[in-house]
Amino acid sequence: MDALPFLYGAVPGRLLLKVLSAPALSQACGRFLDSRLSAFLIPGFVRRNGIDLDDYETDGIRTFNEFFRRKIKEGKRPFDMTPSVLCAPCDGLLAVWHIDGGGTVIPVKQSSYTVASLLQDEALADSYVGGMCLVYRLCVDNYHRYCYADGGKKSGNVFIPGVLHTVRPVALEPLPVFAMNSREYTVIESPAFGRIVQMEVGAMLVGRIVNLEGEGTAVRGKEKGWFEYGGSTVIVLAGPGKLSVRADIAENSRQGIETPVRMGELVGRLPEGDPSCMAPAWSTRANPLTHDGAHDGTRDGSHDGKEAAV
Repeated sequence: MDALPFLYGAVPGRLLLKVLSAPALSQACGRFLDSRLSAFLIPGFVRRNGIDLDDYETDGIRTFNEFFRRKIKEGKRPFDMTPSVLCAPCDGLLAVWHIDGGGTVIPVKQSSYTVASLLQDEALADSYVGGMCLVYRLCVDNYHRYCYADGGKKSGNVFIPGVLHTVRPVALEPLPVFAMNSREYTVIESPAFGRIVQMEVGAMLVGRIVNLEGEGTAVRGKEKGWFEYGGSTVIVLAGPGKLSVRADIAENSRQGIETPVRMGELVGRLPEGDPSCMAPAWSTRANPLTHDGAHDGTRDGSHDGKEAAV
């Protein structure tokens, strides 16, 4: 990972980056990590990242990707089923950004991007103007399966092909990576939070996205799918006036700090009172978030410390 500043900061590195971020390389890496030849990588990966194997089901694992998408044991990720609270759909580092009146997400210390460029659907993007964008950036030592953030009628999965940049800060600062990388999303009609989008974004060196269900009904807390090696980020979009974010997450995000969270952990709730009264004043660079405290398909979307997300 020490090579990333060279890849993103130097002209020769950016030339090499065009090759490394191409889906073809991702697919080749994926084929190797799916083979039994990759099993020798597992012990070193466990050791470097301090992974507690007692937390996971590891019987029958024969390849690196089988290990990377390992299932966690029952009860290790309890999910709060209270309808008025929103929980993390995955493990990861969470930052939450306001979507401004132009439909633009302006993160602290990162490049801005529009919701329309993220979704490739201007009509759908318009419904999130003034809303919130929750970005969960997974590190390689995190649990790489994810669940539905909330339940309700859901659309089919929309796959948007792209390149495969790293989702490390070194790339997020100069590039609108989430609007460039391969990604897949579904729209969920939540009874409590209205229409929400849940998106998975691939990353460098595989980032394969596997979603288990197509159009139908999402069940809150049910497994939605998983990432294979390099899989990187889950994004949730909520409309205006629909969500009050947990105070510590909001404050950290204002300072450009990601908050570690686990799947099932409360990250926000329905605002109290009239939603139209829940929008505080802010500057364009601020991040005003709260007043207080069968298989549908496999897509090759192909914290700093320990091995970070690629």
